[in-house]
Amino acid sequence: METEKTFEQVNEELKNTQAKLEQAYLDTIETLRYTVDAKDSYTKGHSERVSEFSVLIGKHLGISSDDMYTLRIGGLFHDIGKIGIPDNILTKKDRLTDDEYEQIKKHPVIGEQILSNAAIFSDIIPIVKYHHERFDGSGYPEHLKGEEIPFLARIVSVADAFDAMASRRPYRNSVEMQKIIEEISNNKNTQFDPEIADAFLDILKNNYPAIEEIQERYEIHEEDNA
Repeated sequence: METEKTFEQVNEELKNTQAKLEQAYLDTIETLRYTVDAKDSYTKGHSERVSEFSVLIGKHLGISSDDMYTLRIGGLFHDIGKIGIPDNILTKKDRLTDDEYEQIKKHPVIGEQILSNAAIFSDIIPIVKYHHERFDGSGYPEHLKGEEIPFLARIVSVADAFDAMASRRPYRNSVEMQKIIEEISNNKNTQFDPEIADAFLDILKNNYPAIEEIQERYEIHEEDNA
């Protein structure tokens, strides 16, 4: 004869079931993210690098462990919305036309729509949706400015821009490091939160081996960044 389950046992089983469902959804989203990377060899490893660079900035700024976890996952999934962008635009070997760029600009909102189906992603949705906002209000999708932009999204914005410049693209080589430093410095208060930009510039100047280690781990080699 089966004994009646205690409240604690039932509660534990429910938590385990919920954890399995959340992991299954996480695995599904991760598969979608890899699908985006697989479409274009030039962006392979981009999300991992952005995640790791964002964590370096977060550590430098002394953010909480909870925010650090959100930052790491948000960095990994920041471009998930590109799954909804046509392949001929996403993998185009020449510069985008204005119309094609408008299509690309939809990916933060598409990403929000994908992740909004699971409560476990509520904390990272602001990163996904707002990592292309600019500090001066000229970004997208909502033209937020300054502290209207979620803090963690402002961190990912700097990391994302750095990796875009440091990575080779079909239409250009990677940007040399001194030029990247100048671009980040010159775009404080316009594209970037100045505090976050300064934190990353300090990392580039004083902890560059950590940057190189991430690039090596996720397939950017020194010869690509000459």
